[in-house]
Amino acid sequence: MTTLTRLAAATLLFSLLASPVLAGGAKASPAGTWQTVDGQARVRVTMCGDGTQLCAKLTALSGEARTPGNLQLLNRYVVQGAKLDDSNGWAGTLHFDGQTADGHIILVSANAITVSGCQMGLCKTLLFRRLGTAPVTAEVASLTVNE
Repeated sequence: MTTLTRLAAATLLFSLLASPVLAGGAKASPAGTWQTVDGQARVRVTMCGDGTQLCAKLTALSGEARTPGNLQLLNRYVVQGAKLDDSNGWAGTLHFDGQTADGHIILVSANAITVSGCQMGLCKTLLFRRLGTAPVTAEVASLTVNE
């Protein structure tokens, strides 16, 4: 996993999106525990600040994501106070593997989010799934276009 990949993963953790309306009128929330689809990074997302901002704490690392820089962030907030930027996204600053990037997170479905981060003109998008749910569908998985 490259630094940019890890940075984007962190981004995920952290620039989370707004709550679209689901069938039946219930609103989904990004609050909960999320894991990258490759299983290498896990974050706990909460609503923070005035209740409309997002925070994300890095709670687990495995495989190539277990770098010295990432291990220093374990059990720490990698996103704090990301702000709602439109009807379905939050934007904020992400910290991961000793890097900082501008990030954006979108709630694709109740159980899938994309996290995008850019640093020095290079951008990456990662897909996370909510833990305790079925794997994301092929349609949602196809959204991870940037590797």
